[in-house]
Amino acid sequence: MRQRVAIGSNPERNRAHNRRVVLEVIRLQGHLGRTEIARRAQLTPQAVSNIVEELLDEGLLIELGRLRSGRGQPPIQFAVNPDGPLTAGVEIAADHMVTVLVDLSGGLRAQSIIPLTQTGPDVIPGLLTDQIKQLHSTLGESPARLLGVGVVMPGPFEIEGMSSVGPATLPGWTGTDPAALMAKATGEHVVIENDATAAAVGERLYGAGRQMGHFCYLYFGVGLGLGVIQDGRPLRGAFGNAGEIGHIGLVPRKGKAFAGAAGALERFVSVFALREHLALAGVYAANVDDIQKLHDDGSKPLLEWISIAADYLAPAVSMLENIFDPEAIIFGGGLPDSVLDAVIAALDPLPVSVSTRRQRTAPRVLRGQTGQLTAALGAAALPLLETVSPHLSIAADAAG
Repeated sequence: MRQRVAIGSNPERNRAHNRRVVLEVIRLQGHLGRTEIARRAQLTPQAVSNIVEELLDEGLLIELGRLRSGRGQPPIQFAVNPDGPLTAGVEIAADHMVTVLVDLSGGLRAQSIIPLTQTGPDVIPGLLTDQIKQLHSTLGESPARLLGVGVVMPGPFEIEGMSSVGPATLPGWTGTDPAALMAKATGEHVVIENDATAAAVGERLYGAGRQMGHFCYLYFGVGLGLGVIQDGRPLRGAFGNAGEIGHIGLVPRKGKAFAGAAGALERFVSVFALREHLALAGVYAANVDDIQKLHDDGSKPLLEWISIAADYLAPAVSMLENIFDPEAIIFGGGLPDSVLDAVIAALDPLPVSVSTRRQRTAPRVLRGQTGQLTAALGAAALPLLETVSPHLSIAADAAG
């Protein structure tokens, strides 16, 4: 099976695109010589040579030496510079903020998670700037420069009061330009994305979606979000609000369906819904560690919620499969891995859909591999992708 190939374009007017293609090819292959770069990117050897020299001068690439293989002069190998520029990724949630610094090779250099009591535009830009500066200062006397900052926030954007489960969206941001506010505060280029889409990007680059060009990512936050990767690219929608699945009403496998906001999926399947279910049983869970302990202890209210969540998620999985025809659906976000595994196990048997194929090479539903940092890692990838990738396609073909 041949995977999609990122292809360069030789006209000079597309030089910026060609630079991104060259970087993407090298980044995904680990190291390559000029001739192999030209072959994979479908660029002329001269164009590749010029671009490689530029990227070396800018500190984005490093020279590894010659690879000995066969007769003749071995080719000089080039790789993405892990000690080159960094990107910052920030997830702003209703009750916490995650900040990461990531190098060009995808290595996590620093991270922090802090609680939030205020999430308005008068507070967040300054707090975000302080967190980035603090992490940057931990990297030594002369830390690498930042290429930019990716920031993810819960959607839907520009529509307050839509959430069915309390403070899923951040109040006070309607009518503001968050990218401009944060760029002014940080002095850096800032890219904004919704949390579920960014989490899908993070999983595509660093987790269970690395070998997939088509998948859906269900993001368990305060509410429930959906990120969709199609043909290697995130599906965003006209206003960045694609994937607001938490507001859709579905008929569960068991029990009764509710009309309107009371029947919204995130009322039953979200971190908020879990905490609410636990609270009704007199159990308090403030964070992921609390939920993990409850699962370790075999908490009956938690096990009840897992069963309820699966009853709503099974038809949701089937619906997504029939709409998007993905290679798999990935669960991740603000729940412990063990709880996500239990929810996935409780989905069985899943309804028949277009994904019910005997020749499947992967399960229909998988757990994500990037844990609590998924959305922040995806955020850090946003400015990285503007420099490194022309898009999120796989820049190699499976046959080599």
